Amino acid sequence: MHFHPSVHARTHPDRPAVIMGSSGEVVTYRELDAASNRFARLLRARGVQIGDTIALCFDNNPVFFALCWGAQRAGVIYVAISSRLTAPEVAYIAQDSRARLLVSNQAFAPLLDAVLQAAPQLPQLRLNGHGAHDLTAALAAMPAEPIADERAGVDMLYSSGTTGKPKGVRVPLPEDPAIGAGNGLLDLARGAFGFHSDTIYLSPAPLYHAAPLRWSLTVHRLGGTVVCMEKFDPELALQLIERHRVSESQWVPTHFVRLLKLDEAVRHKYDLSSLKCAVHAAAPCPVPIKHAMIDWWGPILREYYAGTEGNGFTFISSEEWLQRPGSVGRALLGIVRVCDDHGDEVPRGTEGQVFFEGASTFSYHNDPEKTRDATNRHGWTSLGDVGWQDDDGYLFLTDRKSFMIISGGVNIYPQEIENLLVTHPKVADVAVIGAPDADMGERVVAVVQPVDFKAAGPALAEELQAWLAPQLSRVKMPRQIDFRADLPREPTGKLFKRLLRDEYKTAATASA
Repeated sequence: MHFHPSVHARTHPDRPAVIMGSSGEVVTYRELDAASNRFARLLRARGVQIGDTIALCFDNNPVFFALCWGAQRAGVIYVAISSRLTAPEVAYIAQDSRARLLVSNQAFAPLLDAVLQAAPQLPQLRLNGHGAHDLTAALAAMPAEPIADERAGVDMLYSSGTTGKPKGVRVPLPEDPAIGAGNGLLDLARGAFGFHSDTIYLSPAPLYHAAPLRWSLTVHRLGGTVVCMEKFDPELALQLIERHRVSESQWVPTHFVRLLKLDEAVRHKYDLSSLKCAVHAAAPCPVPIKHAMIDWWGPILREYYAGTEGNGFTFISSEEWLQRPGSVGRALLGIVRVCDDHGDEVPRGTEGQVFFEGASTFSYHNDPEKTRDATNRHGWTSLGDVGWQDDDGYLFLTDRKSFMIISGGVNIYPQEIENLLVTHPKVADVAVIGAPDADMGERVVAVVQPVDFKAAGPALAEELQAWLAPQLSRVKMPRQIDFRADLPREPTGKLFKRLLRDEYKTAATASA
C-alpha cells in the first residue's frame, strides 16, 4: 500500500490537503503534488542530489508543505529552522547541517540578509524574492512531472536548545527507497490515535518543530486535511474546530492552559462535537489542567511521550489516565528502562533517568559526545528526563535531569512546583529555576507571568506563597518570586530555562 500525497493527487485531486486557519487559503492535493514535483526538479537543477541536505526557514506558510514533500521525494535531508531565531543562530544550523541551500521567505529579508553576510557561501532562495534569489519564479520555470530518480528523503530536526546549542538529530535515509512506504509514526497514528483518510487535523503549533511537521505530513500520507494555524490563538482554535468540523488535533499543555483561561461563555460558545481525538505531548501536563480538559472535551485526550530522536514512544488514553493521573503511559515503541546513575535499571516505583531500549537508533549531528551522553552502557538511549514506573509499567515523568535544583543537598524538581503554580487563577505562566545561593548552593526561584501584569508585586508574591504552603514541603517552597510580562517559551511549549538560569547566575556573579 502506498502512503503519499501523490497517490491522493490522482484519486482525490480536489480534496484540500491544507487549509490555512486565518487566511482560509486552500491547497488541494493536485496543487500540493505539482508544487512538490517542481521543487524536487529545482533541487536537481541546483545540484542537490540524493543524500544532500537543505535548510527551510519558514513560519506557518502553505508553501512549506510543498517544499518538505519536494525534498522528501528527492531523497534529500531537509532541516526545518525557526524563523524566530537570530541570524547567527540560523547561520549556525545551516552550516552545522552542511546545507547546500537555504530556502525561506522574502518577508524575513533583514534576517536573511544578515545570514547571507554570516554565510556568504550558502545559496539562498526566497519566496517572493528578487533575481537569482526568487523561489517563486524558479519554481514556476520547472515542470510539474516527477523527477526520474525519486527516492524517499527524511527530516533532520534540531533540538530547541533549551539547555545549550541546538543539535541536529540525524537518522539515516529510509531503508525502503519508495516515497510512499509507511513508517512507525504512520502506524501509530492509524492505530493508537485513530487517524484515517477522512481526518481533518488541526495543527496549532509551528511547523518547524518535530510533532507539528511529522504529524501534518502523516495526515497527508493518509489523504486527510491539515487545518494549519498561522499562529496560535485560543478562541480562533475553537472557531476552526467548529468551522471545519475538525476530527483530530494536536496540542501542548500551554495551549490547554490558555484555552482554559478563556471566559466560560467563550469556551462553550463553539460546537466541538466533531472532535474525536486531541493528541498532546511535548511537556508534562499538570494534572488539574488535564482533568479540566477531559471534563470539558470528554475522554478524547490521548497523550504520548517521545522526542525528535524517535528512540521510543509511550501512549496513554484518557480512560487509562483517569485511573493513573499524571502518567504518560506505557511503551508502544521500545522498552522503558528507568536507570540509576550507573545506567542500571532500578526497581519499579523508584525514580531514575528514563531510557528506551530496542527502538530506532539516532545520533546528534557533529556531536559524538552528546550522542555518547544520551547512551548508557547497555546501549539504551535517553532524552534526559527523570521519572518512575508503577507495577504495571506506566511511566510517570518527574522533570528534566538538567533542570534539577540541588538546595542544601536536596534534589528538587521544578516541574512539580510549576504544575501547581500554573493552576492559580492569577498565573498565566511560570518557570521555576535554581539560582545561586551562598548558603544553600541553589535557592528555588519562581519566575511568574501574571494574567494581569498590573497585579505583579509583593502582595501577589505573598498570596502565591500562602497558596503554595499547604501543598508543598518547606524545602520545595520558592524562596523568591519574581514577575515578568513574558517568559522565554517556544510556541511548542518548551521553556528556555537556560536563558533564565544564565541571567540569575550573571546577576549573582555581578553582586558577589
